[in-house]
Amino acid sequence: MVIRLSDIELYAFHGVLPEERMVGGWFLLDVTIESSGADKASLTDNVADTINYAEVYDAIKDEMSTPSNLIEHVAGRIYRRIKSSFSLADKVTVSITKKHPPVAGANFNASVVVGGSCFARG
Repeated sequence: MVIRLSDIELYAFHGVLPEERMVGGWFLLDVTIESSGADKASLTDNVADTINYAEVYDAIKDEMSTPSNLIEHVAGRIYRRIKSSFSLADKVTVSITKKHPPVAGANFNASVVVGGSCFARG
């Protein structure tokens, strides 16, 4: 079973520049959790037999509230938090997008992805 939280939009204070840490900015997150153990919930209709996505969201919000210089660091924290807090999580992938990072004259978003095969050691 795959549990996916998509398009989570949160305001946070991550960035290398002091202005980013003071003013903050918008971030988009996608989290995918693969779980063979959560398949049981499709038969039982019991939240105790799956990964409660409300609890996953609370963990994401909590980690996003701690400022970091790099979104790579935030993504790694969220990844480790989910892996350690949800025993049914077999494989986790976290994507964080920083909307409109402060790069002179540019208008784009910057993203990192942590987990799955690209973060197998963690």
